[in-house]
Amino acid sequence: MHGWETRMRLRHYLERGVSKAELSRRFGVSRRTVHAWIEAGELDRDLSAGATRYSPRPRRPHKLDPYKGIIEARLAEFPRLSAQRLFDEVRAAGYAGGYSRVRDYVQGVRPRDPAEPAVRFETPPGRQGQVDFGTFKLPWGRRHALLVVLGHSRLLWLRFYPRQTMAVLFDGLESAFARFGGVPAELLFDQMRAVVLSDDRTGGGELVMNAEFLRFSAHWGFVARPCRAYRAQTKGKVERPIRYLRENFFYGRTFASDEDLNAQASSWLEGTANVRVHGTTGERPADRFERDERQALRPLAAGPYRRPGAVPTNAPARRPRPVVEVEKRSLRVYAGAAR
Repeated sequence: MHGWETRMRLRHYLERGVSKAELSRRFGVSRRTVHAWIEAGELDRDLSAGATRYSPRPRRPHKLDPYKGIIEARLAEFPRLSAQRLFDEVRAAGYAGGYSRVRDYVQGVRPRDPAEPAVRFETPPGRQGQVDFGTFKLPWGRRHALLVVLGHSRLLWLRFYPRQTMAVLFDGLESAFARFGGVPAELLFDQMRAVVLSDDRTGGGELVMNAEFLRFSAHWGFVARPCRAYRAQTKGKVERPIRYLRENFFYGRTFASDEDLNAQASSWLEGTANVRVHGTTGERPADRFERDERQALRPLAAGPYRRPGAVPTNAPARRPRPVVEVEKRSLRVYAGAAR
């Protein structure tokens, strides 16, 4: 059978004067067939439109068709009806087909609520910082990155530590405050043990804060705000930097030691993280910090926090006790004295 392409080429060569006998030999089409095509106008059609197009097959009726109106009406009134419930209802009305057909149809016609636009919560300069730990695996063990990000400018501070302890948290926050040159009015934390002892707010109970951390926050003049359990998205400004830290800094780099790790992290902060154009603010965090946020921070405390009972490093050294020399005598001397 000779198709559209053969007829198109025949027409092309006929218009250029090639004989029918030559075309019959060249294409393997009998001269009678060529004459028949010419007489029927087959070669005069608009072959430039391309090959033959086929119309879609007519849709086959299905057992569910008479019951689709029931499903649509029920979903219009009760959008959350399950496919199983609707299957039971149309089966009671006479449907003799299977459940999967009903399920697939329900998925296609169920009304959907319009997606709510994400409401981005922005904080004024100096109002809030967010704090969290991220854990990383290194050849010599796990290390925990403590991240502090200022909510308005997105200026980031970080340091890697071998443990997640209260002493580490105090050391890191004081270093971050020193880098910022001030203290935000509040710090938002995850449910870390150094900050929160228990949180039963979701069940109508109360939040119990770590008393030692409350003393630390009072010393530095900020309010600690723990996130509710299972709602870590409320501190997205620090959750996203943890992912950014993994992908842009940690991944694909090699580190020789803890000192090298923190040295590279410090260079990355000042040379990349805090000077790139932030995707949300459209500005560099360092620029936004210097222009808007630095002067809005609260002043630093007069000195570092000292835990109760800890000996301050600048305390005067104790005087050495006088050395009492004891004369050593043999037991014979004491025996003579006792007579």
